[in-house]
Amino acid sequence: QVHLIESGGGLVRPGGSLRLSCVASGLTFSDYHMGWFRQAPGKEREFVAAISLTGVTRDYLNSVKGRFTISRDNAQNTVYLQMTKLKPDDTAVYYCHSGSRYSTVVAGRGGGWGQGTQVTVSS
Repeated sequence: QVHLIESGGGLVRPGGSLRLSCVASGLTFSDYHMGWFRQAPGKEREFVAAISLTGVTRDYLNSVKGRFTISRDNAQNTVYLQMTKLKPDDTAVYYCHSGSRYSTVVAGRGGGWGQGTQVTVSS
């Protein structure tokens, strides 16, 4: 059974930075594409970023391009989301997502999900 555990969320001022981590178990991590999604109060869950098996392919939500960076360490079974220049609109619960096909990870279909970590951007 796939387990994804996110960490690194918290309260940060606008313009600040956070790094989210997601540790995976119950799967051969290097065989899975990984992604990050977020859900703000009263809104639907939305795609934030995805990374392919070896990190060659990465995609981002337009509003986070240039501010967020997704990366992975296959030796540590971990995917990261480095977030900089944070804005109040980035406030949400951030979820880690795994899947065997890149297109389904980007679409947020199937695969495994973590329990989420809260990110709050406020002064």
